Formats: sequence, structure tokens, C-alpha cells
Amino acid sequence: MRSKDLTGPWGEALAAEYLRKKGETVVACNYRTRFGEIDIISQNKHFVIFTEVKLRKSDAFAEAREFVDRHKQDRLRTTAELWLSEHETPLQPRFDVIEIYAPEGIQTENPVIRRIEDAFE
Repeated sequence: MRSKDLTGPWGEALAAEYLRKKGETVVACNYRTRFGEIDIISQNKHFVIFTEVKLRKSDAFAEAREFVDRHKQDRLRTTAELWLSEHETPLQPRFDVIEIYAPEGIQTENPVIRRIEDAFE
């Protein structure tokens, strides 16, 4: 497997570990439907959180969150609605984006992780 093929799963694993360290329970990773995929579903005391993970080498061209456009947001909402219909919860839903900047790809020793809570308008 090429290094490039490993970056997505590597970034999602970093993000999941980041969420666990913040005290959240990771409920699912890579939840897929015919409408789309949610990278990480987690929860805390108040929210069930649907997180899109974006990994980039830098933000020189654009911040990673800018790649979660309106079309992607709509697909994430639809996919989240399906998950919620299958998993009853009293928690409020929230959509976050986690940006990971790793200049050396999976060889990056200290990637920068930024979380944007309630990222969708």
C-alpha cells in the first residue's frame, strides 16, 4: 500500500484519539450509507457529534475546513439523519470538522489538530 493510501485512515485514527482524550466516546468510524460517509461519530454528555476529518499538508492553499462545502454538508446531514433513525438518543446532534495539518504526511511527528465545533451554518 502506498503512503498516500494510508493518510486518510491515519488522520481519522489521530482524530479519534484526540476525541477520546477530550473525554468523548467514539461510537462509530466510517459510517457509510448510499448517501455518504461520516468519518467519526462520538458523544459526550450533551451531544452526539458527527465529525468530518480533513487532512492536509498545509493551509497555504486553503484551510482544510473550506473543503467541506454546502454539498458535502448536505450529504453529511442526510447520513446523520439515517444514523439517528437507527440509534435513538436524547442527545442533541452537532456537526464538527477536525483539521489535521501534517507537512510530512504520516511521517509527521507532531501534526497540528484543530477542531471546529458546530461547523455547519
